[in-house]
Amino acid sequence: MLFSPLALGEMELPNRLVMAPLTRLRAGREGIPGPLVVEHYRQRASLGLIVSEGTYPSHAGQGIPGQPGLVTEEQLEGWANVTSAVHAEGGRIFAQVMHAGRVSHPATNGGHEVVAPSALAIDGETRTYEGKQPFPVPRALTSGELPEIIQEFVQASRNAIQAGFDGVELHAANGYLLHEFLSPAANQRTDGYGGSPENRARFVVEVAEAVAAAIDANRVGIRISPEHNIQGAFELDAADVRETYGHLVDALAPLNLAYLSILHKDPAGGLVQDLRARFNGTFLVNTGFGEVTTREEAAALVADGLADAVVVGRPALANPDLARRWREGLPVNEPDQSTFYADGAEGYTDYPAYQN
Repeated sequence: MLFSPLALGEMELPNRLVMAPLTRLRAGREGIPGPLVVEHYRQRASLGLIVSEGTYPSHAGQGIPGQPGLVTEEQLEGWANVTSAVHAEGGRIFAQVMHAGRVSHPATNGGHEVVAPSALAIDGETRTYEGKQPFPVPRALTSGELPEIIQEFVQASRNAIQAGFDGVELHAANGYLLHEFLSPAANQRTDGYGGSPENRARFVVEVAEAVAAAIDANRVGIRISPEHNIQGAFELDAADVRETYGHLVDALAPLNLAYLSILHKDPAGGLVQDLRARFNGTFLVNTGFGEVTTREEAAALVADGLADAVVVGRPALANPDLARRWREGLPVNEPDQSTFYADGAEGYTDYPAYQN
């Protein structure tokens, strides 16, 4: 079943392997995807769906040096070359729209103020263009500013469609801005966007509603990572997690989004499968950063009815022809971790396809 077609929105995927959004830092200081980025994504077009690396919707939303954006005309032209190349190979590609929130620094985002739900800094350091520096204390967004942030997501999503993407994935995972609203450790607001699980879910729902209205719900997916506990977005109370994400998914379900993608180490567990039932739509799972997803695991997740498709990271990174290799049981390339966050073609576009 892993290699059977799947309806996703108004598209049909040729297989149920989805390339995870993978930060690769190859877009330069201006955030413009160049020929190397075009080639990287083109090579992987045989996967059922590609989700791009996280792209920032505003300069203030940039969190990582070398991260691409969906803001300037030059960035959109670069992405148009990517999407054209993927489509020419018969592929499908969504743009992941990611506002970094407090996972940023003025030395990374061009001197912009770092903002978040609450004025709470992450404990640790971040990589900037000027070297590693401590995470700054962000400024808490006022309720009056939230519509502006929503509009940034809307405009970036419109820009993505203009650049030829088949849709967008809203990044509400891994400790970035949308996840920060969900996490009680990052969100200590006392207004209608903080406190109760329902209030903490509200902003994410409003972003999803606005983007779905702007570009059509069947072109919008969303990625969440309950209990991932990364970058200070801790979710340690199981009952609170169930209530928070239950409110979120209950509010998302009527929108009829293209998919819900969940990153969790226990895809067969009660939390994940309850959220799947609540969503009642196309459901993607990613088993986490701790262990590499294997062919056998991916096949079992679909065959056992735990997911409609499986999101894979490192196997797709190291094997541009992963769909063929896994379908035919061929040997696979091993990823070189030293080149994950580097410059140039090494470990990016030089992984070979299988040779008969």
